[in-house]
Amino acid sequence: MNKTVTATYESADSLRNVVDELLGIGFPQDKFYAEKDKNQIKVITPVDGESVIVELLQRHHPKTLH
Repeated sequence: MNKTVTATYESADSLRNVVDELLGIGFPQDKFYAEKDKNQIKVITPVDGESVIVELLQRHHPKTLH
């Protein structure tokens, strides 16, 4: 089963860093969507891998994370 985790950031730089880090760990590009106009990213992850993704997203200090 999959879950979507959404994070919103203050800046485009933070969003870009998150995308770069996801790609750097080999996370499939078709499993996340970055909305640049909202500085928001949506990541589709298996429930058992959610904690890893949440930790990665939190490292970049999101305004919101859900």
